[in-house]
Amino acid sequence: MNSTPIDVDAVTRLARPLIDQQAHEIQPFGSLVKLPNALPEAACKSAVDNLNQLLADAISLRDLYKKHHWQLVGATFSQLHELFDRHYEQQNKIVDEVAERIQALGGVSIAIAPDVAEMTFIPRAPKGREEVPVQISRLLHAHQIVLREARTMARQAAEHGDDGTNDLLVSDVIRRNEEQVWFLAEHIVDTPLVRAE
Repeated sequence: MNSTPIDVDAVTRLARPLIDQQAHEIQPFGSLVKLPNALPEAACKSAVDNLNQLLADAISLRDLYKKHHWQLVGATFSQLHELFDRHYEQQNKIVDEVAERIQALGGVSIAIAPDVAEMTFIPRAPKGREEVPVQISRLLHAHQIVLREARTMARQAAEHGDDGTNDLLVSDVIRRNEEQVWFLAEHIVDTPLVRAE
């Protein structure tokens, strides 16, 4: 019976993680890899630039929902706590779809907080707690920014023949944000709680 001796050093090397690796970027931010997607490069570049701006604002809006979810206070706590969390999850899905569309067009999506903070048009909220009507108003303003951008970008995508980006913007971003605006806005209508006027 032949047995090959085990090289303990080789086994140890295989089990050891290769940490502290560094290399050059394989695609710099702002560059475009032309994919065989039957779209002109100019259309892809325009969509990638637009979608990265939208992505920064969608991430800001998503995170604003989580901030308010955690910092809620008052009689509507339970109801809004659940609503804000549901809207957060829906925005998280939008964020993922927008980022993946950027990559599918040959671009590089932004991905980390410093880049989002540098690019977003949504004003930064204070670190502390705010009253519920202020939280809702802040969220509605953020939605308005996202919707304004998405509508303009959808028209531009349609003009460039970029049906995929147009569909994403109209079917997912615009429709979902409009629905969330409706759900939020109904919470700050000044109506009597106990007796009709």
